[in-house]
Amino acid sequence: MTASYSNPPVNDHLSRRIGLRAAVLFNMLEMIGVGPFITLPLVIEAAGYRLSVYAWLLGALIAIADGLVWAELGAAFPRAGGSYAFLHEIYGPHRAGNWLSFLYVWQLSFSAPLSIASGCIGLSGFLAWFWPGLESAPIAALPGLHYGNFVAAAACLLVTALLYRNLSSITRLAWVLFCGVMAALAGVIVSGFSAASASGGWHMPASPAQPVALAIGGLAQATLIATYDYWGYYNICFLGSEVRHPERTIPKAILLSILLVAVFYIAMNVAVFPSMHSMVQNSLAGTAPPLQLVAEIARSAFGVWAGRLMAALIVWTAFASVFSLLLGYSRVPYAAARDGNYFRFLDAIHPRHGIPHRSLLALGFVAAAFCFFSLQQVITMLVITRILLQFLLQHIGVMWLRMRRPNLHRPFRMPLYPLPPLLAIAGFVFILINRSHAWQGVAVAGSIGASGTAIYLARAFQQRIWPFHAPAVEDRLQ
Repeated sequence: MTASYSNPPVNDHLSRRIGLRAAVLFNMLEMIGVGPFITLPLVIEAAGYRLSVYAWLLGALIAIADGLVWAELGAAFPRAGGSYAFLHEIYGPHRAGNWLSFLYVWQLSFSAPLSIASGCIGLSGFLAWFWPGLESAPIAALPGLHYGNFVAAAACLLVTALLYRNLSSITRLAWVLFCGVMAALAGVIVSGFSAASASGGWHMPASPAQPVALAIGGLAQATLIATYDYWGYYNICFLGSEVRHPERTIPKAILLSILLVAVFYIAMNVAVFPSMHSMVQNSLAGTAPPLQLVAEIARSAFGVWAGRLMAALIVWTAFASVFSLLLGYSRVPYAAARDGNYFRFLDAIHPRHGIPHRSLLALGFVAAAFCFFSLQQVITMLVITRILLQFLLQHIGVMWLRMRRPNLHRPFRMPLYPLPPLLAIAGFVFILINRSHAWQGVAVAGSIGASGTAIYLARAFQQRIWPFHAPAVEDRLQ
């Protein structure tokens, strides 16, 4: 019987089409969002001028230590879902790995939209520089609700619509967005040195002497902010099943993106020192919001047009970051659903575009809803939840995997093992306990973990899987 090819079978697998350049691109798009442009004065305010450079260096060190963990796991398990696949394999696909991987996807259903929403909220904040009316409240009874919240939600939905296409089109669009990101970074650096030159040359502003304990506390707070700005170097791991030669591409992409972004962040920090000194003082006096400081430096260096252009480029950069975030995270619920370890509805590949479209839409709509929280609330919930329910599980897990499966094929083995995971654990615990109102964030993360565990146990009992079903002998020996 001759087969008919008039209706080819639906391709329900993701194709490996991402090379090293595109991998670094997707990582850097996520890393360089609106965050560094808003938090730059906050880092200097917390640590002082001299120590702020060390804050960016310490943030990069934590990122490299954590990045090496991601690199080893990403090269060993290059699959869609990133941390989902890692936790599933580390803790046993027929044992606790089922629970922890489900729990990870459950928390990601909150933390990923929170991360996306933070970029959209920052984007709408810079748009308010062009349209101040965005900061007004349309409903008198809800003074915390602004027109900007609606603009942020609309930005989430627009990014979702742009990602609803094939990966080749997405990559071309990502390169266009990346050009704007580089222009924004270069604009801040050039504006900072130009403004310093016009005012008598670059110089290190004087910082008041501080007791050692106070200086260390300021450095810790500044490092916390810097670490948040570095996050995103692991984005390519979520696209693992779409990466060519993942055993080489994933580790290189992670380390290259961290090093490149660290250079840009330190250069930005140093460039704005002279101009930032007086502007930070003004912002502390309440005469200018910190959000505008980077654009104000460009305005002081080249005129009003430059300030407007810089604000527009930062809006562009925020949009590009949200684009990369939603692209990577949309693969995680799909991967879990495909394994039968999450809601089956999300196991769907678009027949024409070849993307996990239901997972994409779900995260996009939840992110739009989170845009109606404040930026501070969004970042607090995001950071604590991710540290407790993702990063620490991976750091402990990579060491447990080395002991439990020493003969596992590892195309990339982190150097100086076990120092990188131990440094990463120390760095994230340091961030966790030094964060303002940390216990409130821990309570939020705990409630997410408890609710996810309850849902998993109900599903496990119904499906007769761990812990309600003992694994087979061959599974126990893995």
